[in-house]
Amino acid sequence: MKGTTVIATFLGTGLMRPAPGTWGSLAALPVAWALMTLLGPLWLIPAAVLAFLLGWWATAIETRGQDDHDPSEIVIDEVAGQWIALFPVAIGVAHTGAALRDLWPGWIAAFVLFRLFDIWKPWLVGRADRRGDALGVMLDDVWAGVFAAIGVAALAAFAHGVLM
Repeated sequence: MKGTTVIATFLGTGLMRPAPGTWGSLAALPVAWALMTLLGPLWLIPAAVLAFLLGWWATAIETRGQDDHDPSEIVIDEVAGQWIALFPVAIGVAHTGAALRDLWPGWIAAFVLFRLFDIWKPWLVGRADRRGDALGVMLDDVWAGVFAAIGVAALAAFAHGVLM
């Protein structure tokens, strides 16, 4: 397997069936946990930026000359988007000093909301998806991650009485 394929499929996760996008999002979770545990919670932010940049590059190479601009085996976009959806969890851990496991509802909300927005493709998510190029492949999941992160933050605020 060539390097761009390893990146684009997130170490082969995108080859799993059915629903490779869901598998990619799930695979992103333990890697995020490891990053935040080993390096610190805020390291998830530059990791997401790196995943986006490497993913954009690898996706452009992997889809060059193909009719399908977004083959299902490419899941590095889900990884970047899922990590963005986890930003409120990472910031919460950094701000409060809480253990990662204590914010388990945020992990679940980030996963569910990210998958919802990635599949539904509302507004900017769908607009990015319709670009038909490698940047669009990555951007639709970035937007899905941003919307999911906003949802996670809103749910946390509600759960902690801030919005009551």
